[in-house]
Amino acid sequence: MITSTSNQRVKELLQLQKKSKARNQAGVFLAEGTRMVMEAPQKRVRKVYVSESYMKKHEKELEEKGFVPEILSDTVFDYVSDTKTPQGILAVIRQMDYTLEEILKQKSPHILVLDNLQDPGNAGTIFRTAEAAGVTGILMSRDCVDIYNPKTIRSTMGAIYRMPFLYLDDVMAGIETVKEHGVRVYAAHLDGKNAYDQEDYQKGTAFLIGNEGNGLRKEVAECADAWVCIPMSGQVESLNAAVAATVLMFEVSRQRRVD
Repeated sequence: MITSTSNQRVKELLQLQKKSKARNQAGVFLAEGTRMVMEAPQKRVRKVYVSESYMKKHEKELEEKGFVPEILSDTVFDYVSDTKTPQGILAVIRQMDYTLEEILKQKSPHILVLDNLQDPGNAGTIFRTAEAAGVTGILMSRDCVDIYNPKTIRSTMGAIYRMPFLYLDDVMAGIETVKEHGVRVYAAHLDGKNAYDQEDYQKGTAFLIGNEGNGLRKEVAECADAWVCIPMSGQVESLNAAVAATVLMFEVSRQRRVD
């Protein structure tokens, strides 16, 4: 059992918890909590760490899962945890790897393109909701929030393991590739000509979702085939990015649902 915070593995865990550079160099991320660890694809799990008290309570479940965890004292586990009330288990997991071709090969793709989205909670919520709405893939500009940020990982509630995604070095070139595959691209925009529910999303569809405060960059919005708006009442000027994405995604889901 590791009982010192000066232990080298503890120092490495702390680096992976706090620094995206360390995660990317190692090609891993951390998932914390029972659900997140137990749902992780087993072939991607590099190492599992548990607190001493967690081990005493869950040794049988860990054995059944095939995990041979490294045990940390409760104090050390609290030290490396990213949560205020640690559950006592975290895993080092190999980062996901998808290609644009994989995302586009689905019949009538349903895609989100996130432009400069910055909030970890928003990104995680979008991933979780996208899985529920039947999205086939999420594309992100390189300046979007780090999807492997621990807060984002928690917010996905496991969708990170199942929702294909890809960072684009050139988001506008990526949008053009999407269009070349017969996917119609819509910008969620306050100046949209039609309301979002006036369009037909039965065929390949992609939505462009912009930054929380500034919306879509002009040059990205201009890549769209059409701009759509979400009609709003009252004095509200705009919706939270994750909420707007949810409205659009579930409209696609509604139109494609088979009774």
